[in-house]
Parts: sequence; structure tokens; C-alpha cells
Amino acid sequence: MKRVVARFADGRMVKGVTSDFLPAKDLFHLSGSTTVGGGKPVEIRTMELKALFFVKDFAGDPDHHELNEFDASRAPVGRAIRVAFKDGEVLVGTTTGYQRGRPGFFLEPADTDSNIERCYIVAAATEEVSFL
Repeated sequence: MKRVVARFADGRMVKGVTSDFLPAKDLFHLSGSTTVGGGKPVEIRTMELKALFFVKDFAGDPDHHELNEFDASRAPVGRAIRVAFKDGEVLVGTTTGYQRGRPGFFLEPADTDSNIERCYIVAAATEEVSFL
């Protein structure tokens, strides 16, 4: 089971755990404390999301501000990429699977202290994607 935060394109957010997310599937299930339905798994449609964040823990560090820059002492694995979402948020990280025309891709954040281990970004929720 993976801890995830599902951020929807319309601004909603749901936290929980999933064991059946696959980028090639249209939907997956989320269970956990913030789901509705009396503890039953909730069906999430991937294309309704902005991104799915795989996180270390749900609390995170409220005082931590994401750094959109790489640690100069560590070489990034994959291609450095900058993602600007339609809602104005910007993420910088690395990817090994971004291709224009695909419905989404994984990104690992540049900030090594981030609570985000990696995220799946839905391409339709992006304004601009560029390699650095």
C-alpha cells in the first residue's frame, strides 16, 4: 500500500492509500481516513486529477517550503524538468518517462527534503512542461 495525496484539477484533495494505481489504467481505488463512504475504497478517475503525490507521510512538515532547485552535490537521475500547472503551481524535478502526447508522467522532486517521494502528473493539468 502506498500513501498518496490525490490533488484534483478542480482543487479538491483526498489523502489515503492505494495498491492499484497504474498510469495505463483510467481509475484506481483510494482507502483511508479522508475518503468518503464509511471506510469503503473510493474510485478515483486519473484524468480528473492534477497529480497524484506519493508521500512519505500525510502530516509532512508545514514549515518546509519546496525548493525548486537541485542539490549541486548530487547528480540528478533522469532528465531535469520544470512543470507549470494551469493553477500556477510549479514543480521542478527529474523524469525518465515524459513524452508529449502521453496522458501523464512521473516526476521526482528536485528538493531532497520534500515529503513527496514522486508524483504522477496528468498532462492535461499542465500549462507548460520544459526540460532544463
